[in-house]
Amino acid sequence: MRVSLLHSIVLVLLVSSLGFAQTNGGPKFVLKGLVESQTSHSPIQGVTVSTGTGQLTYTNGLGEFRISVSLGEDLILEHPSFETVRHKVTSRDDIKLQVIEENKRENTLNNASVSRNRVLNNQSLLDSAEFYKKNDIARSIDFVAQSMEVLGPDGDKDQLAKSLTKLGEIYLHHKQYDLAIDNFEDALKANKTIATSLLLASTYEITNEFDAAQEVLKPLEKLKTMVPYQRVELYEIFGDIKKGTGNIPLALEYYNEGLKVAKQNQITSKMADLNSKIADAYAQDNQVREAEVYYGNSVELASKMEPKRVLQEREKVADFYNKRNEYTEEIAIRKNSLEALGKLNSPKEERTSDLGDTITSQRINYKIANAYIAQDKYEEAIPYLQRSIVQADFDNDLVVQKDATRKLSEVYEYKGDYNRALDTYQDYVALVDTLYIRKEQEISRAARFNREIATTQSRIAGLEQERELSQSKYELALTEQELAEESYKRQRWVIYSLVFGLFLTGLAAFFFYRSNQQQKFANNLLALKSLRSQMNPHFIFNALNSVNNYISKSDERSANRYLSDFSKLMRSVLENSEEDFIPLSKELELLELYIKLEHSRFPDKFDYVLQVDEDLDVSTFQIPPMLLQPYIENAIWHGLRYKEEKGRLEVRVSAKNERELEILVTDDGIGRKKSAELKTVNQRKQKSKGMGNIQQRIAILNDMYGDTLSVSISNLTSSGEGTQVMFTLKKDR
Repeated sequence: MRVSLLHSIVLVLLVSSLGFAQTNGGPKFVLKGLVESQTSHSPIQGVTVSTGTGQLTYTNGLGEFRISVSLGEDLILEHPSFETVRHKVTSRDDIKLQVIEENKRENTLNNASVSRNRVLNNQSLLDSAEFYKKNDIARSIDFVAQSMEVLGPDGDKDQLAKSLTKLGEIYLHHKQYDLAIDNFEDALKANKTIATSLLLASTYEITNEFDAAQEVLKPLEKLKTMVPYQRVELYEIFGDIKKGTGNIPLALEYYNEGLKVAKQNQITSKMADLNSKIADAYAQDNQVREAEVYYGNSVELASKMEPKRVLQEREKVADFYNKRNEYTEEIAIRKNSLEALGKLNSPKEERTSDLGDTITSQRINYKIANAYIAQDKYEEAIPYLQRSIVQADFDNDLVVQKDATRKLSEVYEYKGDYNRALDTYQDYVALVDTLYIRKEQEISRAARFNREIATTQSRIAGLEQERELSQSKYELALTEQELAEESYKRQRWVIYSLVFGLFLTGLAAFFFYRSNQQQKFANNLLALKSLRSQMNPHFIFNALNSVNNYISKSDERSANRYLSDFSKLMRSVLENSEEDFIPLSKELELLELYIKLEHSRFPDKFDYVLQVDEDLDVSTFQIPPMLLQPYIENAIWHGLRYKEEKGRLEVRVSAKNERELEILVTDDGIGRKKSAELKTVNQRKQKSKGMGNIQQRIAILNDMYGDTLSVSISNLTSSGEGTQVMFTLKKDR
């Protein structure tokens, strides 16, 4: 707000020089001056002082300025607190310019009001972000972005730190640990607080970055101004770090220090937490009696809190008894948990949704059944498995429903009820297919979700850059004020600004390139998951054809034996389905089991040999799961099966050098050309899905990890009979 100006100019002559002639456009000289308020005589900082010839400077904190002028030139003074003032230079003497600032107090009050409104709006938006944090991450992040926009480019750093901390908490809740760490670190740069430091250290501990966590906590350990709750959290995180590094005695010391502070201040929630963690530490160190005592304490303390907390502690104790094979105690505790959970989820109570994925009625029923099975009490286990399946179906929990259905099939098999075992296993296979479809949908949603987060994060980064740029401009303006004392210094500042601008452009280009590379890597991971999810159903479909063959022949014994081996193979395949690489030794075991299954179906069609060099340590090599199986399948089904006489399948693994090995798969079947001639018209139109997926997986993995894998296919003989597949696998990927 501009004010009317009454100005009087008082010339303070340090040396009398009235006799000199005043000529316009004479030689330049440096004029020193001071700008102050006429009423308070206080200096005015930040006044723009310029001339008609383009000279420019600013007053410093003492209201002083220096500028190059000629006699007869006009000085132009500009500032928000008064209207523009002009003064003609009549001598080389230092000058003092006094101005009257009316309504200065009104400006101050208005500025304070604006600042207060910004803080209130910022806090309101952060409260909204906290409200949506658990259920709508995109909306929650958007509220944080709005809170930073409200602060503006010159916003208060304390409020900016609060916004960044809240953003880190949102990412931490949704297990986006890298983003959480970045935002906590940015918040600490804006304003160091104990709460943010504890959050950053806790996140480092979760990601097993124990050294980084300790570096954050060390300065806090010496502080004496921490509130008791934060002091308890400090000792708790230190204990978690020591426990994570295997130093149980030191972890117990920190936990007990935290428990001592919690007891002194009656912090019941932390007393329960620390008793539970002390019990975990004792259990990890095989000190059973001590663990039981502290587990008991944690349950007792939790009983004074909300019922959900009691359930969580009881389940931890039940897991403890399960690891010690004390199934009777485990079952009793879990039955009590079921009863308590039933009361929480009764129609009179609001359905509990924040206990986590592990404390649900279907999971507890499943764990009780497993405890009975471990004691060979199959009849007692069956009702709990059935209830688990029903409840999981009701809650749409496909993972538990799948596991419980598979376990029920195994129980029927143990009891000799093979018809029910087969029916239940077929239900399990159907659930697996459904689960794979859902996984594909989740991958698609995850990709979309990551894009949304990236967009919002870019928006927040843009706001932060805008704030930093505004801060930089302010700092550069102050620097300009000092550099503008002499013209050559001002020109040098212009050069520095251009260099700095080029640097910022280069830096932005670098970050843009790195972001693209990271996005490409993430897209490759999603593509790999999608391809793996296609490989397993393809393999299951082909393998079940073999089971169907036995059933069609009414060979029940062979079908059951084949189904048992097939279930072992499927269990291993499903365990490895989420991995990019597994040990080669494990892949060879699966391969041998698969060949055995196919050989049991076609014993008169081929013999096989699987040979590994004695001096080769295959466990040191990694290979993508299910990479070799499609080639073995093709050799049997399209090469050896159509051969009139008995054929031979060979799989040989040998070292090429210290870092590479070769896997040679050969068959003396009818060959690729003749196999293609035997295909029906419909088969010729359909390209092998398994082989296509293998080629795509190899291409993606080589793009991500370098040229780790290579494969070549050739005829075994010059006549076109037989096929040879050569894999080359490097140790380092």
